[in-house]
Order: sequence, then structure tokens, then C-alpha cells
Amino acid sequence: MDKREFLKTSGAFAAITLLPGFSPAESNDMAHRTNWSGNLTYHTDKLFEPSSVAELQQVVKDHPSIRPLGTRHAFNGIADSTQAQVSLSKFKDISIDEKTRTVTVGAGVRYGDIAPVIDAKGFALHNLASLPHISVPGAIATGTHGSGIHNGNLSTSVAAIEFVDANGDLHTLSRADGDKFNGAVVNLGLLGVMTKVTLNLEPTFQVAQTVYTDLPFSELEHHFDDIFDAGYSVSIFTDWQHGRATELWLKRRVKPGEKLDTPALFYNAKLATKNLHPIPALDPVNCTPQMNKPGPWYERLPHFRMNFTPSSGEELQTEYFVPRAQAYQAIRAVETLHERITPHLLTTELRTIAADNLWMSMAYQRDSLAIHFTWKRQWPEVQKILPLIEAKLAPFNPRPHWAKLFTLKAAQLRAVYPKMANFKTLVQQYDPKGKFRNEFITTELYS
Repeated sequence: MDKREFLKTSGAFAAITLLPGFSPAESNDMAHRTNWSGNLTYHTDKLFEPSSVAELQQVVKDHPSIRPLGTRHAFNGIADSTQAQVSLSKFKDISIDEKTRTVTVGAGVRYGDIAPVIDAKGFALHNLASLPHISVPGAIATGTHGSGIHNGNLSTSVAAIEFVDANGDLHTLSRADGDKFNGAVVNLGLLGVMTKVTLNLEPTFQVAQTVYTDLPFSELEHHFDDIFDAGYSVSIFTDWQHGRATELWLKRRVKPGEKLDTPALFYNAKLATKNLHPIPALDPVNCTPQMNKPGPWYERLPHFRMNFTPSSGEELQTEYFVPRAQAYQAIRAVETLHERITPHLLTTELRTIAADNLWMSMAYQRDSLAIHFTWKRQWPEVQKILPLIEAKLAPFNPRPHWAKLFTLKAAQLRAVYPKMANFKTLVQQYDPKGKFRNEFITTELYS
């Protein structure tokens, strides 16, 4: 089965099999289960939700092939399985260590669950993704990120991970394990099933969010660094029409009582006079507060409110990381495809991410620009466009987001991940028989 066939949705499945001590993660998904967007139906009717590490260990031992499943925000088959999946949605513990300034969370905890708890104790995370409804292990295992030249992806705050390997044995790895730890954090679910994650904290802070509209792309040629370094987190949205960005979201840290300068023009972009959604036609009611109004970090760094729970994405997502030093050239290269892209696009977001040393991170050892496409759910059309975008980005050695849609081949991925061979050796140590592999992993890493 090739990757394109693998990503197609399949028909309804039989009822979920129940084992003593376990229950389906979502009882309303008895006939079939899909990812968040609904573009992928999982290829197994077995989903287990253990309540303890001991129960998880037994599930892993009992199955020759199994994949961990988080909050189902992957758009490709990375979490899929033809045999069995396991969800740790019941692992909800949150424990703060104020002396070490860390928080240890169970594998079922989402970023939206952590934030108010640590903020109440005077702490914050360094960064958040645009959607706070994703699970911590799923986000770090795939290198998911926020934005900011001084902000690494979400995985860079990880101080330790605990996981159950293919034999059912429990392991802990931390920064004390050196380069091995760098290989284990963004692990694609291949070392085992993560049960706990320890994250570094910093003092809580406030952020004010200001939005500008109609930023000419020509301003990026000579002022790229000035624009993207103007805030703690900066996002630019575009529909690839008229040589401009439709919106620029500027998120700036602010001290209590500080008044931030908000000029009417920012590199010829116009100050917004009302709250906006990243997709201009949509109601911004579920977006985080704008209009330069300060608020807690966790109510500004995401684009969407934490108390807003999306039901179905009704969208597809693709994202490519290119070197920040070549960001402008990469943007202009993609722009040449605007006539093919725009009819099937909801929006494109441009963000910068700081380099890190995590082997399988998309920002491994290079400051990066992430070019993120949110597509209409039109896979046949998008499937034809992706190779065109990838060809335009080929001179910039793109690295696709591990949990989103792309068509790059394994040989191309090996060429842009210098530590991939080391990663496979590390995986072999904890999963010698490939218990945690699936069709997607085999195609993208081992073919």
C-alpha cells in the first residue's frame, strides 16, 4: 500500500473490542474513528485506554503491533495502525516542583489543561502552539511549535520523558543522558508510549496582541528580521494574492502598567480597528483577545481561546520548514504557484522558530521559517499541489511537519535529517522488532 492510498479514508469498522480493565477512548466512536479533521479513518477497531502504567505495560506486551494515539490532530497516518492503538487520556496528573521550576504531566494532559494550573502558581511555559487543545506528548513527539526567533519548538522545554518500550519496560530519559536525550524527545512515537513528560517553567508573564493588515511582501525583502523580531511571537497570514500578507499578528511581552507603541502603520501594514480571524471571512469570536489588550501568556500566545473546543477541523494541513536565512526567497518561490494554491486554500501562516539540537526536530540546528498551509478539505486537488510546492522549495531543503500532509520521499527526508541514522539506532534499542512502526513510518523512514 503506498502512502497516497494509505491516507484515503476507509469504510466503517466493526464495534471496538473490549478487554477487561479497558474501555474505548470515545464511546461515541463505536462504528469508526477518525482524526480531528475527519480526513483519515483509522485502520483498526482496537483502541485501549489503560488507567495505570501497569495496565499500559500489559497492553503493549500483548500486542505485536501498536501505536500511541493522542488528541488526533495528526493529518497523516503517523498515529494510525492496522492492529491496535492505545490512548493515555486517563493519565491526567499535573505536579509542579517549584524548587526546580518544572511541571510533570501525565500523557493525557493537553496544553490547555496545564496553563491555568501553572499560571496560578506564578509560572509559564516559554511557548504555545496556535491551538492549545493538543496533548503534550503528541506535540513534542512530532516537533510541534509556536513562534519566535528566541523560542524553540514545544519540545525544547522538555526536561525528561517517561515511556514504556516494546517489551513493556518503563524507562526515564532526561537531559542528564546527553545526546541520547536529544534523540529521544521528538521520537515520532517510535521509542514507546510516553506516560509522563517533565517541562521547564519560567516566571509568568503578560502578552498584548496587535493585528495589522495588508503587509506588502516587498517589505520582507529588506525588513524580514525587523518584522519577525518585533514581537515575542509573530505570525503572518496570506492567501498568496496581490503580493501581500492579509494579516500580521504581533504578540509582545508587556510589563504591568507598560504601554506599548502601536503605530497606525507597521512597515506599510495598517493597524486593525477590530478583532480578526486568521481567515478574514470568519468570525473572530473564538480567537484570543487582540486590540493590544494585555493578558496572561496562555490567553494570548495561542490564536484560539482555550475554552473553545473545535469539533471537526473540516480542513487539511501541510507545513514545511526552510532555513530562516533563505526565508524571503522561499516565500517568493511559493508565491509563483498562487493561481494553483489559492482556490483550495483557507490560509497560509508564516512563522519563525529558533534552532534546536533535537535530532528529528524540523528546526534541528537551523533557525527556520515555517510555511503552514491550511487547506480546504479537498485532498484530490491538494495532493496534486503538494509536489509542486515541494519542487519550488527543493533548493531550500524543506523539512515537512511530521504530523501533516506531504509527498516527499524517504530519501529526501534522510538528506535533510543528518541524525536520522542515529535515531534509527536509538529506536532499535527500545523497539528491536518494530512493534511501534506502521505504514507511514515504514514509508517515510525505512523505505
